[in-house]
Amino acid sequence: MEYRIQETAICRFGRELFEQERAKKTIERYQHQLRAFAQWTEGRTVTKELTVRYKQWLMERYSPASVNVTLAALNGFFKFMGWQECRVRPVRVQRRHYAEPSRELSREEYYRLLKTARQKGNMRLFHLLETICSTGIRVSELRFITVQAVKRGRADICNKGKYRTILIPRKLCEKLQEYCRERRIWQGSVFVTRSGRPIDRTNVWAMMKTLCAQAHVDAKKVFPHNLRNLFARCFYQKQRDLEHLATLLGHSSINTTRIYTRTSGEEHLRQIERLELLL
Repeated sequence: MEYRIQETAICRFGRELFEQERAKKTIERYQHQLRAFAQWTEGRTVTKELTVRYKQWLMERYSPASVNVTLAALNGFFKFMGWQECRVRPVRVQRRHYAEPSRELSREEYYRLLKTARQKGNMRLFHLLETICSTGIRVSELRFITVQAVKRGRADICNKGKYRTILIPRKLCEKLQEYCRERRIWQGSVFVTRSGRPIDRTNVWAMMKTLCAQAHVDAKKVFPHNLRNLFARCFYQKQRDLEHLATLLGHSSINTTRIYTRTSGEEHLRQIERLELLL
């Protein structure tokens, strides 16, 4: 039997992912990867050999993490279609035990972003940055920070089929209540667009990028998830409680949480140098 990727099959796969309650962004990303692979095949029959060649082609151009995202999409599609023999193994990467300094947002850089947002008069962005960084929520969970949640001091979050409750720091509650009064936001999400819709990842990302130059922070470090990373690192440095941190972040596996506990590359190097194994 000859296997070829058709647009109708990609759409059916998308509906299957939707029924599995996969995130909209995940579905769109998987379908995009499938269309890219279909274009690369140029109409050739999909085989294990062809998929391995595509994997090698990807590895010459992209990071292992990016390659594995693509392979996850392909393998999921092959399983859906019953093309088990076409599936390939992901790229194996030894886990790095230290964080890359060029990608980590420091506390000082975070403060500079806050000060810049305030100087620019963008109080929505100022409070948004503080909210993500002081609670550790995902940017997609901002919609659960409502006027009612701020009054209660806690937010009930439903994400990826899981429920959890996060506590909102008292000082942040006071700030957000004052912000809502000034903006005449009486109900619903605190962080909304001009049209009144809950703000999304794209909006936040674009707003954050406007701060980089004036705050003197490398743009590669400035994205919403890095605020969550900073919260996790600061919490772990203070508490050393990995299980509690996993609960706060909404992780199903504690192994996912371990990523946030890595020391910086410089600290890792200092630890090695303390061994004093050189003359």
